[in-house]
Amino acid sequence: MFRAISFFLLFAMTPVARAATNDETQIWSLEKAYWEYVKANDLEKYRSLWHEQFLGWPSSSSSPARKDHITDWITANTSKGVKLQSYEIEQLAVQVTGENAAVHYRIKATWSGPKPSDTKNITLRIHHTWLRSNGTWQILSGMSAPVNSEGK
Repeated sequence: MFRAISFFLLFAMTPVARAATNDETQIWSLEKAYWEYVKANDLEKYRSLWHEQFLGWPSSSSSPARKDHITDWITANTSKGVKLQSYEIEQLAVQVTGENAAVHYRIKATWSGPKPSDTKNITLRIHHTWLRSNGTWQILSGMSAPVNSEGK
């Protein structure tokens, strides 16, 4: 009897575990898409990742920002001819809880422009809170900050 109950519980929990893994994979794919859209300067697709009620604090801003200012940091760079050349995501943590997901990672990015002095390498800590609404994940909140003196 104990074996039957154990087997039933294990079998019943398997779809839940699989769903969380699929959600986590989807969230990481969306984070990669975020940076691909920045690299391609595709502001329309980039904006589509953000929830209408977004409120966050980008490291490029002196105060929290809403969705209508979410591309300001990209256009501030591209207006000077500076473009994202490459990036590397260091996945640190993701937690999916129902229709919400929290993700944390570091991003190493190389930006370059028309002059050699425009080239810069940055590393940021990123946090995004994603909300699933009508089957679609969108960023509801987030924050970015430079890494500490140890690069962490």
